[in-house]
This record gives sequence, C-alpha cells and structure tokens, in this order.
Amino acid sequence: MEYRNAIFIITEERSCQIYNVGEEFKVEQNALTGPEGKPVCLVLMNELLKALVEKKSMQRFSPMGPQRVKFECGGCSGMIRFEFKKEKDFATLQMKLLAVAEQKARMRHLDRFYDVLRGLDIFEPLNDDSLRDLSAQLQLKVFEANKVVLKKGEPGTSLYIVLEGKVAVIGDEGQTLSEMGVGKIFGEMSLLSGEPITTSIHSRERSRLAVLSSKDFKHVLNRYPVLQVFFYRMLVERAQANTMRAGTISSGMTGRLAEINPVELFQLINSSQKTGKVQLTLDDGNAEVTFHEGELIDARYGELAGKEAFFALLAKSEGNFTYAGGLTAEETRLPVIGGFMGLIMEGLRRVDEQRS
Repeated sequence: MEYRNAIFIITEERSCQIYNVGEEFKVEQNALTGPEGKPVCLVLMNELLKALVEKKSMQRFSPMGPQRVKFECGGCSGMIRFEFKKEKDFATLQMKLLAVAEQKARMRHLDRFYDVLRGLDIFEPLNDDSLRDLSAQLQLKVFEANKVVLKKGEPGTSLYIVLEGKVAVIGDEGQTLSEMGVGKIFGEMSLLSGEPITTSIHSRERSRLAVLSSKDFKHVLNRYPVLQVFFYRMLVERAQANTMRAGTISSGMTGRLAEINPVELFQLINSSQKTGKVQLTLDDGNAEVTFHEGELIDARYGELAGKEAFFALLAKSEGNFTYAGGLTAEETRLPVIGGFMGLIMEGLRRVDEQRS
C-alpha cells in the first residue's frame, strides 16, 4: 500500500500525554517522521494512516474559500485535533532546503547557549549527542526586567534554566529572598511534587530562559533515566530542609500532610535510614507504611498493598501522620519491596498521569 506524501500539524490538544500544539508529522516516500525526541503513539499513527489512504481531498470549499480538513484522535485518555498542512510540493528541493533552514534556525538560539547547558550538573551524565537531542525540546523565552516569571500559588507547568540575565525569588511582602543567575534551574519542584508554586519569581533584568514543559519534562526523565538521580537528590534535600525547620524526625513525631507531603516524608525516612512505621489518617480511611533502615518493606491502604498502596499514598495532600520507631523481629525480616528511588519516580509519574 502506498501513502500520499503529506505534512500534518496538531492544532488542538487536551490532556494528550505525548504531543503539543504546533508539532508536525511528515510522510514522504512511505516513511513517517514525528516530533524530534518524542515516542510514537500508535493510536495517532492509525488515524494518520486513515487520512493518508482516503482518496478524498484534504481541503474543502466554503464561502470563506478553501479550508483544510480537520482530523481527530481521541482513542485514549486525551484528545488532539490535527489538520493537513502540505501535500506534494513540500517534497521539492526548494521545500527540503527550507525545512533544513527552519530546523537550523530553531536550534541556533540554543546552540548559542550550549556551553551553559553543557556546564550544568544536571546534564553532566549526558553525552553531547544526547544533550543536543534534549535541547531540541527546549523553548526560549525572553523576559524584560521586573516581569513576573512564576507566581506563588499557581500550578507548576514548566522547568526553567537561566541562560542569560538574572531572576529573583520574591517573598510575600515583596522582599527579595535570593537571586539566581546564569545556569540556575527553577520550577522543577512543582513538577516533581505536583504542588503549587511556593514562591514568586521575577526577572531582575532582561533575561533569556530555556523552558521545558511539564509534558516534555516527563519524556526527558523517561528517555534519560540517569537524570532521575539528580532530581531525586533535589527532592531529598528539599525534604530535609523542610523537616529541619520543623524539627528532627523521631519516634512519636506527628504532623499534617499539608505541611510535609508524603513524598517528602518518605524521602526523609529513607535518607535518615529510619526503622519504623508511618500511620496515616486520611479522609477515606487509614494507611500504614513500614520502613526498615530506610527501605520500604510494606504498605497498606484500604484494599491496596505493597507498591500499589505506596503509589496511591504519594498523591495525598490532606490528612495526618504519626511516625513510630521500631519493628518486631519478624517485621525486620520482610523483603525490601524495591529500590526506593525507583519507587518514588514511578509513583510521581503515575500521579502526574492521573492529574493530566
């Protein structure tokens, strides 16, 4: 079966787990090319193939003149609409040269700051080719001086890297808490924890920021698992800092999940290599999570047990907890459920998918 040469562009997207508005799919000589660095969704590919084998025109006439025919993919949890962009003429030498020029122009702005990205601790494990592939998913935004970049209380939607200029962390009274210059990263904690932004960020001077959307952030972690180690350490440091403000964790410690969420609480127990149980009182019942020398060995929540109970608890933001140290000899012999870092990252990924 032969397919028509064509380019399609996504014009609308609601809760799609992979693609963004504006991304394109090209079919040329029976070969399909999708957005760089993105996995291929077979559900969407099936809809594209249907459009390519149909004999009808991909344009329709209306009182407003020729209109592009729109197609829809809604075969999973999300929905996207896409439309025909070009046919036949895009394959000419002139169009191919134009496409190459567009790709070079899109990457040129990040190539200019490649040394900044290469020098960041987060990207140190990546080789040059992997870093350039990852850079293709970054968008460049420019903020003039004294503009709001992030506002406290809003949901976190992106990770930011300062490429040029300076931004400031602003307190509730408008005071400057700290400043961040070239190479600094912010916005990642809201993406990892799912919590709203905790402090506002303003541009101190004209600044260029590389921006990675929450959707592409998830793809980056899946494609480059080594980066999960970096963000895991950041989460641990944040949990430790928060708990230091509240006091050292010890047997009998109680608190509210609104003040320290389950991710931070469990990471603190893991990093402190504690042995004991966390009892949680939630609006839909009670739960219990058991640790031996910081490793997860049991979790119970309603009808759920083990990893599934642990993953479900990571999404909780309301309720109370009590930590009690010590286990019976029999409990200490229970096997470790899994690598703690891997469990946290898998659980956060599931929480992110449920929210989107």
